[in-house]
Amino acid sequence: MARWKLAPEKLAAGADAFSGSFGAERLVVLKPTTFMNNSGNALAFLAYTNLDPARDLLVISDDFAIPLGTFRLRHSGSAGGHNGLASVEQALGSNQYPRLRVGVGPLPAGLRDWAEFVLAPWAPDEERVVDDLLPVMADAVECWVEHGIETAMTRFNRKVPPG
Repeated sequence: MARWKLAPEKLAAGADAFSGSFGAERLVVLKPTTFMNNSGNALAFLAYTNLDPARDLLVISDDFAIPLGTFRLRHSGSAGGHNGLASVEQALGSNQYPRLRVGVGPLPAGLRDWAEFVLAPWAPDEERVVDDLLPVMADAVECWVEHGIETAMTRFNRKVPPG
């Protein structure tokens, strides 16, 4: 939040809201305070704006199908079984919005409850990996703001070398 000098703002029900700027662009960051399955509720304010979700919205979510320490940008797509993204799609009436999917995987072998996995606290080594990734993800967000999703995807989506 400090990178963009974001300040708290009362904007959306069901979310903590922060606003700031990057260059000439106003940024608004929403962190849903609802259960993940209701994340889309935080987007109700969009009905009162002229924002185009396909251009002006970037949704950031975890993804256990992507390895920890990596992320992928996409211009659109399905929720892929992610209940939070399904809620966003329902709220928007479309899956045409950019997303930054942050790797938290893989799921441990034999795990029966994936919710338990994604809600568990990070191990110290995992937290370091995520902390090291944050500046790169912020660079990717800034690239998206300045140049759009296609350029950000080209610059920041990389294949992970095999193990």
